[in-house]
Amino acid sequence: MNTQEFEFDMATVRSQAGELKLSRSQGYYFSENLGADCVLEMVAIPEGTFMMGSPDIEKEAYDSEKPEHQVAVKPFFMGKYPITQTQWQVVATMPKVELALNPNPSKYQGDNHPVERVSWYEAIEFCWRLSRLTGKHYRLPTEAEWEYACRSRTNSRFHFGRSLPKHLANCYGSQSKNRYPESTTPVGLFGVANAFGLYDMHGNVNEWCVDGWHEDYNDAPTNGSAWLDEVEAQERVIRGGFWLSYPRNCRSAYRDSYEPDSRSSVIGFRVVCETENSLF
Repeated sequence: MNTQEFEFDMATVRSQAGELKLSRSQGYYFSENLGADCVLEMVAIPEGTFMMGSPDIEKEAYDSEKPEHQVAVKPFFMGKYPITQTQWQVVATMPKVELALNPNPSKYQGDNHPVERVSWYEAIEFCWRLSRLTGKHYRLPTEAEWEYACRSRTNSRFHFGRSLPKHLANCYGSQSKNRYPESTTPVGLFGVANAFGLYDMHGNVNEWCVDGWHEDYNDAPTNGSAWLDEVEAQERVIRGGFWLSYPRNCRSAYRDSYEPDSRSSVIGFRVVCETENSLF
């Protein structure tokens, strides 16, 4: 991939009083031209190891986030934002691989709002079409990749720190509700990314992962791969929380599930692109 350097703003909660430190950082990305003046920006995520899940001392954790365990993740690229309605519409008009796609499925309309009300199967179809268009391997993230990318080398509840600044995320009680009451917000609205350069990892819409749902992490893979069983209708993992989630359910470790054929106005997705090369 022909990567370019980019700069972005990030925010860190420095104290229990919620004091914020703003800083500038750099990352790498490439742009995928989808046609119709529509671009998909993919951010480089370096390889690394991290502790996945929540420790026993985390009071807000659910049992499904345990046991905390070390996972090694290979490098990949991840969408800077959740897939938008414009990006969805462009790909939905392309010839199908297996499934027809509704070009306008979302409840909360806006070209730059995240697409929602798309099933896991339809998100997979989107990735297949994108792969065919570009010659690259696009897919949904594994659950481990998603959490690793969200944490971006942090081990706190949120990539911001111990608390979620409600003026920097679309969740329950956030300040965005004055302008966008009980709905999605445009991607990147809050103007701050995590340390990898990814936006909207907490709140706005839940995001599909490729993994099947398991009640806890006993026997989970430790190499960053997807955890799948031979069950066609197995519920699939969703991550990140959504516009009406309490902050507890927007944490980096929080996980939930949905039926793969369901379409919900609180679920969208972002894509990853595989790479064989070390990125840094």
